[in-house]
Amino acid sequence: MTPNQGGKGNRSFRAFLASGSAGGIILMVVAVLAIIVANSPLQLVYFNGLHEYIGPLSVQHWINDALMAAFFLMVGLEIKREMTDGQLSTWPRRILPGVAALGGMAVPALIFIAFNHADPAALRGWAIPSATDIAFALGVLSLLGRRVPVSLKVFLAALAIIDDLGAVVIIALFYTSGLSLPDLAAAAAVIAVLVMLNRRGVQSLWPYLILGVVLWIFVFRSGIHATLAGVILALCIPITRTPSRPEATPEQSPLHRLEHLLQKPVAFVIVPIFGFANAGVSFTGVDYAVLSAPLTLGVALGLFLGKLVGVFGSVALLVGLRVVDLPAGASWRQVLGVAILCGIGFTMSLFIGLLAFDDPALQDRVKIGILMGSILSGVVGYLILSRPDTRLGRRAG
Repeated sequence: MTPNQGGKGNRSFRAFLASGSAGGIILMVVAVLAIIVANSPLQLVYFNGLHEYIGPLSVQHWINDALMAAFFLMVGLEIKREMTDGQLSTWPRRILPGVAALGGMAVPALIFIAFNHADPAALRGWAIPSATDIAFALGVLSLLGRRVPVSLKVFLAALAIIDDLGAVVIIALFYTSGLSLPDLAAAAAVIAVLVMLNRRGVQSLWPYLILGVVLWIFVFRSGIHATLAGVILALCIPITRTPSRPEATPEQSPLHRLEHLLQKPVAFVIVPIFGFANAGVSFTGVDYAVLSAPLTLGVALGLFLGKLVGVFGSVALLVGLRVVDLPAGASWRQVLGVAILCGIGFTMSLFIGLLAFDDPALQDRVKIGILMGSILSGVVGYLILSRPDTRLGRRAG
């Protein structure tokens, strides 16, 4: 990597961290507001409004299928940028967050399966606790200020980006049904045109965005979840500049321009709207049986314990084998706290939960489990990171 590339990647990553932290705080407020509304006299307006139809789709489907395509487009752009010229551009940089992300996805899924192995219907939700909500987690870290080294924030963001990539793959492989071959063929044709535009060095964003809308329509009709069109479109956006404009700065590539345009709308509008539309759960009728149900506990403990064991265990194994070092300036206590924060699985966990279950009763149990696991992870992680160093927190030598 050239020095110029490194500077470009670091500037983009700092902007991403800043937007993620602020967006996470807004998301916390919106989630609390959704729960309050769902348990107030306005609950019928809230729930019925989400099921009102605007054209061919309900309000909730417009949010979850259309608006969230922009979120997944942003995720795809971040993945491509970081893999190409950012914090994940070399294998040494990928090892620690990559292995930690894999451990943090596998162990929560195993815990969920352990609780729900006797219920084939519930097993469909095995991937729910595997996801980390980067906006929420960075929002908690931002409350700690300088008590957490920047290297740990970068580690968490890189881990969550790889985690998002894993979630995209899971959605594509395990939450797709009733495929329409003609629509898949049409989507493939649109992708071929997008790749051609990329190969020919087309720098204008409009052809990509227009074709992206067409791609979304065909993917939606094909049976694959429509939001994946956003990731596919992102991978087709050029990250290199045209040779005819050597004077252009690195940030003027089509990918960087689009990422800059999407960063604030996604963090401050789209994700909060999704959170408000999907976090609301009525606690009417919620009793011990619901709280102790295998589905609820599988999600909650998968997030809290699964992420803790998977992420922290992976880091401890790699450092113990001297494959990598701890993030610069970080202590074991701080790594433990960040591993627990990875159990905040709000946005992507909710999204996978909605894909896994159509039954509102099961969706409510999933939401309660996500809230329990995420709140526990956020509070415990914050408390650990806010304490002064103890013997556990001595830095690796």
